[in-house]
Amino acid sequence: MLKKIQSFFETHLNPDTVDSTKVSRDHVLKLTSSALLIELIKVDHQITEEEQTAVFKALKSGFGLEQQELDELIELAEAEVKDATSLYQFTSLVNEHYQLDEKIKLLEALWHVAFADGNIDRYEDNLIRRICELIHLSHSDFIQTKLKAQKA
Repeated sequence: MLKKIQSFFETHLNPDTVDSTKVSRDHVLKLTSSALLIELIKVDHQITEEEQTAVFKALKSGFGLEQQELDELIELAEAEVKDATSLYQFTSLVNEHYQLDEKIKLLEALWHVAFADGNIDRYEDNLIRRICELIHLSHSDFIQTKLKAQKA
């Protein structure tokens, strides 16, 4: 699995033009965000086309990826989610590498995906709440991002 992930980022991020620290951070941001978004659409056991589209849109706009890069990243993130035993593996990376504004954007993206099918399932709400707590955001952040996504 790690070889596939490493290969993806070597192919799509040129280390000659990007600082290696930045590449590593970008790698973490992309894969972690993807994995959490995928975990969200799977939590209620009903993956809708609207949710899948919302995940693609969130990742495409958040990272400026081309469709092929996006497809590969989604595939890698799905494998990571399948192998994951808890959210901690992802949220610890968020805490280590994300700034406050990046955490808020991730939370907003989670809400946008949850609202994509027109229904916030209790499992989706609970997962977002748990992620919010694990990445050390306040209840106020949880509510504000939910309301912002709901209005969009």
